[in-house]
Amino acid sequence: MLQKEKVAMKAKNPKRDERRSAAWGKRVSFLLVLLLAGRAGAQDAAGNDRTGTVGKFAPDLAPVVGRVHQGWAVPKSLHVIVQYSQSPQAEQEGRAQRFGAQLGHRLGMVNGLAMTIPASALTALEADPEVVAVSVDHPLKGMDDYTDSAIDVNPAWNAGYDGSAIGVAVIDSGINSNHVDFWDKTGAFNRVLYHQDFTGTSQTNSKGSLVWDTYGHGTHVAGIIGGTGYMSQGQFGGVARNVNLIDLRVLDSMGIGSDSNVIAAIQKAIALKSTYNIRVINLSLGRGYATGYAKDPLCQAVESAWKAGIVVVVAAGNYGRLNILGSNGYGTITAPGNDPLVITVGAMKTMGTFPRTDDLIASYSSKGPSLYDHVVKPDIVAPGNEVVSLADLGSTLAMTYPGNMVPGYSNDYFTLSGTSMATPAVAGAAALLLQANPALTPDQLKARIMKTAYKAFPTSSVATDPVTGQTYTSDYDLFTIGAGYLDVGAALANTDLTPANVGAAMSPSVGYSSSSKKVTLINGNSSISGNSVVWGSSVVWGSSVVWGTNVSGNSVVWGSSVVWGSSNLTGFSVVWGSSTLSPAGLVSLAESWQDGASLSVAGEK
Repeated sequence: MLQKEKVAMKAKNPKRDERRSAAWGKRVSFLLVLLLAGRAGAQDAAGNDRTGTVGKFAPDLAPVVGRVHQGWAVPKSLHVIVQYSQSPQAEQEGRAQRFGAQLGHRLGMVNGLAMTIPASALTALEADPEVVAVSVDHPLKGMDDYTDSAIDVNPAWNAGYDGSAIGVAVIDSGINSNHVDFWDKTGAFNRVLYHQDFTGTSQTNSKGSLVWDTYGHGTHVAGIIGGTGYMSQGQFGGVARNVNLIDLRVLDSMGIGSDSNVIAAIQKAIALKSTYNIRVINLSLGRGYATGYAKDPLCQAVESAWKAGIVVVVAAGNYGRLNILGSNGYGTITAPGNDPLVITVGAMKTMGTFPRTDDLIASYSSKGPSLYDHVVKPDIVAPGNEVVSLADLGSTLAMTYPGNMVPGYSNDYFTLSGTSMATPAVAGAAALLLQANPALTPDQLKARIMKTAYKAFPTSSVATDPVTGQTYTSDYDLFTIGAGYLDVGAALANTDLTPANVGAAMSPSVGYSSSSKKVTLINGNSSISGNSVVWGSSVVWGSSVVWGTNVSGNSVVWGSSVVWGSSNLTGFSVVWGSSTLSPAGLVSLAESWQDGASLSVAGEK
């Protein structure tokens, strides 16, 4: 499932003056794909393709194909995304239907069709010369007041920036636009300008009107981006309080969606870009992955939006506590946050105070590098723990967790925690920066907020789960905090632009040297040299400027004196792909953490 990050709620009532939030995810089972298939897809000693594809099929489909070939029992039907050499037309659709396919979304952006097919049709797809790739249409769930103070948004507000005329597409469980906090600052019109449901599960209320958010997550996320705070006299307002919101619903009443829902929604956002001046997409959701980002249709979709001039902000995931083989939560970034173009966001805790100097990382915030590609993630962190935003009374979350309602506000506000809530803080900040300078490209904006991020952190911190009492230690390396803590005031004051001859602001990857036993940055990729990327060694924004002291001058990320310096440690093999455990052994180990690790984050101290 496109996991919405595991939901985590506090039973006790929150303090009135706190903005909170929670992230979502069901169980850790999606990490079986993320962690285990990752081992199968990594490059082997012979140098075989590490992206994990098996012929035309993604690795998590390959076992089913093998069973079909051998005549063994298989699932009756499969939800897949089929990609063609060219955008499929009526001929390709008809051919698929003759295979027994039921067609879903047309995904022209990735030359694809979403379809439900009998497993026996896989061989026909394999034989079709126009089919280039078949992947699982993964189910998917969403990820989930001191926020404004922590990110220093006041300079932007004082300068008159509130997101006016900027459109932000919220791809989530929907937005309950009936909430008063979604009206414009004059009360003249509702700022949720567009609704579309991609789930096919829309409902109506007793008056026959459509209910746009039956889960409640999307309304909370949208409130962090652009709620006015009207019902709380401004106390629980969003970051960009007059921004326009475009509601693209991809998660149902249980917070469940699919790749194809999200890809179709991204297509729609691109199509509506000029109509509503959509400059930002917020994706507070994620899932595991069984291939590199270059061959993942969900990652291809977010890259298409980025290249169309839309800033894409994505949750990192809530799996930083996962400790398979002693990996301490590293390598748990979810897709599409693993894509190097997008801005991937981790979660901080405000510690119940206004100054950010005492803020700490949330132990559940997923850590990099990404599996397969070893991309440096997250890119930045923002407040995500115990965030107060808009409640959607009658939604699944509000009815299941009534203790998360903020007392004294007529059921208008609700508390959630997770990187789902940190992500919209960055999306709202992006809207402010784009209002101030509409000419900023997605790459320029990403580079600017990373360069200007607040970088004063402790070496490590310890968090305590309020339910279990278990403690978790976090280190403040670039795989945990990225370039640092979002600082809107500093980003607004900065006028630097990336040099004209510099390529995209792709998050760099890292590599491990078995001879030096060090992990180092690899700026650029096969098509962009290290000297031409935004943080390459020869340009103004060198790595030491972007990541501060977390990266030394010679780009050593982790040396021999820290945990990943020794390849003898079992946790090392989980992240860097040298594990000798069988897939069955890894499955068994990961399953043991589904309940024991208890990644249902309820906020933490």
